[in-house]
Amino acid sequence: MLDRVREDGAEGMISRKRSRPGNRRHSDALRDRIVAIVREHYHDFGPTLAREYLIERHGIRVSCEALRQMMIQAGLWHDRAARRPRPYQPRYRRECRGELIQVDGSKHWWFEDRGPQCTLLVYIDDATSELMHLKMVESESTFAYMDATREYIEAHGKPVALYSDKHTVFRNPKASALGDGMSHFGRAMEALNIEIICANSPQAKGRVERANATLQDRLVKAMRLEGIATIAQANAFLPAYVAQHNARFAKPAFDARDLHRPLASHDDLRVVMVWREERSVTRALTLHYNKILFILEPGPISNALAGKRVDVCEYPDGSLEIRHGDHVLPYRVFDKIRQVNQAAIVENKHLDAALMMAKLMQEQLPPRKRNNNSPGRRSQGAHMFAVPEPNSLPPVKRKRGRPPLRQLTAEEKAARVMAMA
Repeated sequence: MLDRVREDGAEGMISRKRSRPGNRRHSDALRDRIVAIVREHYHDFGPTLAREYLIERHGIRVSCEALRQMMIQAGLWHDRAARRPRPYQPRYRRECRGELIQVDGSKHWWFEDRGPQCTLLVYIDDATSELMHLKMVESESTFAYMDATREYIEAHGKPVALYSDKHTVFRNPKASALGDGMSHFGRAMEALNIEIICANSPQAKGRVERANATLQDRLVKAMRLEGIATIAQANAFLPAYVAQHNARFAKPAFDARDLHRPLASHDDLRVVMVWREERSVTRALTLHYNKILFILEPGPISNALAGKRVDVCEYPDGSLEIRHGDHVLPYRVFDKIRQVNQAAIVENKHLDAALMMAKLMQEQLPPRKRNNNSPGRRSQGAHMFAVPEPNSLPPVKRKRGRPPLRQLTAEEKAARVMAMA
C-alpha cells in the first residue's frame, strides 16, 4: 500500500477492483436468458413474483435484488423513486366570487336501492367553496349541461369562466380546420362571453372533486331520510340542501366583489343553448337530418333558400327549429325509420296480408340506429327521434339462397322402401 501511495499518490489508495465485474456476477448469457424469459412471460410481474416463477417453472435461481436490477436495466421495472406519484401543489383560491366556477358531473347511486343510478351536476365557486347550483340528471350530456347552466345564469348571472374536465361536452377532441373546433356547449358559452378552461388532471379541479365526495356521503343520507327516490323529487329538494350546505362549508372571498354579470339585452338563453348543425336545402326544398327528411313549406323565404345552408336547432326541451338568420322556417317531416302503422293496416284492407307480414319481419329485425354523431337525449324532453325498443327475443336472420330440403322421418323412409319393392 505504501509503495502504491509513493507511486500514484492519493489515487493509489483506491481499490483496483473498482468498476470490475464481481466474481459472483452472473454471466452475460444467463442474464440475457433471464431478461428474455421475463420479457416474454412475466413482463408485468414484480421482481419477487417473477423470481418465484423462474425457480418453479424454469429452474433458474437468482436473488430478488439481482433480478430487480436486471429488470430495471431492461426497462421492465421502475424503482420506488420512479413509481412515486407526481406531487400536486395546492394553489390559492381566486379572489372574487363568480371569477371561476368549477363544474363536474358525479355519477353515483344517489338513491341507493330506492331508484336508478344517475348523475349530479355540481357548480362550485372557486373563491368561496360555495355550491352555486346542483341538478340531478339521468346522464352527463350536452343538453343536461345546457339546461343546468341556463338555470345557473338565471339565478346568479354570467360567471367569468367555467373550469371543467376534458369531457366532450366542453371540448371537441376531433377539432378540424373545416369548423370552428368547438363543441356545441362551448359555442353557446362563447356567445354568452363565458370562458371554458379544461383541467389537465382531476387534481387540478380538486375543489369540485372533494365536493363530490362530500355530497356522496352527506347528500345520499339526507335524501334517504327524506325518502327521495326519483330525479324530480331530488331536484325539488336540492335548493334547500344547498342553502344548508353553504351555511356550514362556504368561506368568505378575499375580495367582496361579485364578478357575475347580468344578461345583456341581446342575450337570449333559449336561442344560445342549442345543438346547432348546418344542412343544405335541395331544389325540392328538403333537407336531411338524423335520418329524417324535413320538407320546408313553400313561401317567399323558403323558395329563395334552394341550394343554400340553413341551421337545424335542437333545444334541451326536445323542440326542433329550422332557422335561416332570424327567420324560423315551417316544415313537415318524413321519418325513414318509422314502422308500419296499425291504422294503415285497417284502412288498406286489400293489403292486410302483405302488411302483416312486413310488420312481423320488421319486429324480428334489430332496430335501426340514428346517426352516431347525434346528441345524447336521455336528459332531453320529448323529441321526434325515438328509436324502436329492441325485442326480448333474438332477431331472426334471413338466410340467402334456396332453403334446405326437409329430412324424411324413419316411417317415411320405410314407406318409400316398401313402395320400391
